[in-house]
Amino acid sequence: MARVCQVTGKVPVSGNKVSHSNIKTKRRFLPNLQTKRFFLAEEDKWVTLKLSSEGRRTINKNGLYSVIKKLRSEGVKI
Repeated sequence: MARVCQVTGKVPVSGNKVSHSNIKTKRRFLPNLQTKRFFLAEEDKWVTLKLSSEGRRTINKNGLYSVIKKLRSEGVKI
């Protein structure tokens, strides 16, 4: 699964595209993902994460090291 936020776990969801004539066809709503490099000062190395915009806000709020520590405790390889 390539389109997954590593911090929040957001994944694509499905729904309907509704035309002007009200015909419904299936479509996917993709999360807003960006690849972002962060410098982890505690370990003196660069870390690359695939994040949604909400994941970036989480890192700004809680701090990079605490988010990385939580991800590693959940078993994510970083």
